[in-house]
Amino acid sequence: MKNTPLVSAVILNYRTPQEAVACIESLLAQTIADRIEVIVVDNHSGDDSVGVLRRRIRDPRVRIVETPKNLGFGRGNNYGERYAKGEYVLIINPDTQPEPRALECLIAVLKEDPKIGVVAPRLFFPDGTTRDSYRTFPTVFDIVIKRTVLKRFFPGRLTRYLQHDCDPIVVREVDWVVGAFLLMRRKVYGELRGFDERFFLFFEDTDLCRRVWLSGKRVLYFPEVSARDSKHRLSGSGFLHLITKHTGRVHIVSAFKYFWKWAGGKQNDE
Repeated sequence: MKNTPLVSAVILNYRTPQEAVACIESLLAQTIADRIEVIVVDNHSGDDSVGVLRRRIRDPRVRIVETPKNLGFGRGNNYGERYAKGEYVLIINPDTQPEPRALECLIAVLKEDPKIGVVAPRLFFPDGTTRDSYRTFPTVFDIVIKRTVLKRFFPGRLTRYLQHDCDPIVVREVDWVVGAFLLMRRKVYGELRGFDERFFLFFEDTDLCRRVWLSGKRVLYFPEVSARDSKHRLSGSGFLHLITKHTGRVHIVSAFKYFWKWAGGKQNDE
């Protein structure tokens, strides 16, 4: 790339090379593709991910880097951001594919209002339904309700947390958005020191958005553009998954760390 890129997209891959290829291709098909650099971080997959990526993607705008071990989500993305040169940084999951005009439109939103710290599009599943990627900051009770039969007894509480009573096609400020697609100024990302690396997996996005708000900036959900997302969720959907699966147990650990850090609504150990 001859000129300094406008956007640095960071894709964290862990044993999903085919999905990562599709994500890269969607980024290289953006209306501002000539101003994008893509940094693919292979998070010590231990398979042929890097080989697949190098065989399938041969474009000077794409850089593939490898971590010495599995760094987790936050630290892995921070690792990739160190290579970034763009004015804006995009954190995007390998199973996410934005529509061609997505980055151009979202950058325009950030340029128009310097008080916006994070902007995110509407995410939709292959069947066309909208993912509830915009949420209210959780309480411990919210997490318990979402994972257990208590959701049947406290439907209003779950609706408040997941914002199911909000129109998914209306632009609005939200507490936080999921980390499948986060666009922000790289300067802001740096000022916040990126993701908190104490979270190995889960709650990094919630924590980052909380720090964005604390810094005096806002988090904006902008569904006038969209990105396709996978329906598969690492965190699972029920309480049994939390106690029987490794990712579920990691989710519990991250939840403890998050609520300890933000007890009383303030950071306890920064």
